[in-house]
Amino acid sequence: MKDNGPINLFVRGRLCLFGEHSDWAGMYRSVNSNIARGAAIVSGTEQGIYAVAEKNERFIMNTAPDLPKEHWECDMDSEKLLCIAEQGDYFSYVAGVVSFICDNYNVGGAKITILKRDLPQKRGLASSAAICVLVARAFNQLYNLNMNTKEEMNVAFQGESCTPSRCGRLDQACAYGNKPILMYFDEDKIKTRELRVGSTFYWVIADLMATKDTIKILSDLSKAYPFARNKMDKNVQEALGIDNQRIINNAIAFLESGDAEGLGKLMIYAQKIFDEKVAPACSELKAPILHSVLNDPLVKPYIYGGKGVGSQGDGTVQFLAKGKNEAKLLQDYLYKQRGMQSFALTLKPSQSIKKAIIPLAGFGTRVFPATKIVRKCFMPLLDKDGVLKPALMIMLEQLLDAGIEDICLVIGEDEQEEFERFFGPLSREHFDSLSEDMISLEERILKMRRNISFVKQRERLGFGHAVWLTRQFADNEPILLLLGDFVYSSNSIYNCCTQIIDAYKACGKTLVGIKEITLDNVVHYGILHGVWDGSVEALMKVDKFVEKPTPDYAKSFLGVRDKKNCIRYYATFGQYVLTPDVYLELDKQIKQEEKTSEGNEYGLTSALDAVREKHGLYAFVPDGKSFDIGLPEAYRETVWNFYKNNN
Repeated sequence: MKDNGPINLFVRGRLCLFGEHSDWAGMYRSVNSNIARGAAIVSGTEQGIYAVAEKNERFIMNTAPDLPKEHWECDMDSEKLLCIAEQGDYFSYVAGVVSFICDNYNVGGAKITILKRDLPQKRGLASSAAICVLVARAFNQLYNLNMNTKEEMNVAFQGESCTPSRCGRLDQACAYGNKPILMYFDEDKIKTRELRVGSTFYWVIADLMATKDTIKILSDLSKAYPFARNKMDKNVQEALGIDNQRIINNAIAFLESGDAEGLGKLMIYAQKIFDEKVAPACSELKAPILHSVLNDPLVKPYIYGGKGVGSQGDGTVQFLAKGKNEAKLLQDYLYKQRGMQSFALTLKPSQSIKKAIIPLAGFGTRVFPATKIVRKCFMPLLDKDGVLKPALMIMLEQLLDAGIEDICLVIGEDEQEEFERFFGPLSREHFDSLSEDMISLEERILKMRRNISFVKQRERLGFGHAVWLTRQFADNEPILLLLGDFVYSSNSIYNCCTQIIDAYKACGKTLVGIKEITLDNVVHYGILHGVWDGSVEALMKVDKFVEKPTPDYAKSFLGVRDKKNCIRYYATFGQYVLTPDVYLELDKQIKQEEKTSEGNEYGLTSALDAVREKHGLYAFVPDGKSFDIGLPEAYRETVWNFYKNNN
């Protein structure tokens, strides 16, 4: 076998914030269409299972020498594995997944060594689902099976279904990691989407140090399905159906707006509905210890709200704390006064960015007459791999490497033909003359075209106008904006686009990339002032944003003091993350014809400053440099220094 390993793996547990039991309840819609579809909000925990995996002839699972010894192995034989899965011990979950892999994929075996396990077991945090996802992911990565996250979840679910466990579909959401996921369950179909988090939320999850019978809970509640026989059954179906949908919709609104107090009150309400309508169906759900903690008057000062976890019962409790310090004090109290182990879960503003725009319209008069024969963005540069590439190709490769999937190029009304010529195939004569390496480059260029769409700017009405034209492309999602006059070189293993995206995930606000400049250069840039968010001095909360100030004004009002007490000045770097709020400001500006004083055009800076005042604005210093290709002198320096900086 060709060796693809070893590979490192980490899979988190999962915490069901809202919507417990609705996953399996929603599956009964295949029998009774009057049952409401299930819905849940789930997040990965900060605890999980760490492992290393490598290919092997058999399947082997063991533990590192410093852990309690566990060892299990089996031939890659579907029938033998299925027999083990049906026995119901810890390794049955693993065997179920490997059996399903054997039946559906042409693979060899694997050796998985557990390095660390800090996820509590049998506490409603999906430890069994986590090991199932870990095994599915190991085979996916070792044998290049190209499964996406949802497919890994399905393999894990099918494997766990081979065991006596009556698992639901939401358990495998641990595959998504530490972010809130909205899940819908309709018969055997699942839909998922990542939720935006408006501010930082602090959860505390505590082990109630008691016991519960999950199999009994699921067995008793499932008696209410598929058709209600009495009032109690009807109450269960309402609570897990219509009531749950209302709660989920409110929870989404509170999460996305950052309303922790509202979300905490909703947790209390959700528990009340569960206790009134669901708990009477099963004696296990009386949960005296859970309710004693939820009603503890010494807990209440630290929290906005709390509720049970997973199948509920006396397994685990979750609290939404009022802040980081309150979360720590709550953990101390639970341990010292109640003997309960706990851990924290922090959800921070984060949203993946999958779209980018690059404004490229314009003739390029400052680099005329070169632009008579070549567009400015196609001017060549020697890239880090030693290949002479158009500047645009370097930008596009960096975007794709950063995980961007859709790229919109803003071009002039009559310019698309030139771009299509670059992204189109070579003639057979020229193609046949290429070396193998160059053929690979040609194939990469052709493939890039699939990620690109065009928006045409018929009138040159400014940078803000060019961005505004992409509002339908953005479609209320955060997007990455790159200036077409620059290429970017990173000093770290992550390119500048990736760094900007990661900074946005940390703050969740509109973001401007910035770089340090000298005082005498401020007149050429948009200059930002603010307060550093943390000791690293890379992420700044902006309180002023001024376009091309005089040196005197900048010296008086825009200098940023660092931890060494030195004054520094920061200008736009050429990369931005624009949230939907920016498009709303641009839309208002353009509809009201609020043009800037410069050239009677619509600017982006005024829209960004309006967003700063209403919602907050952050700036970030990437570990890298931006290189100008829009001026003759700057282009000469870029040609000389871009390759050197990358090597």
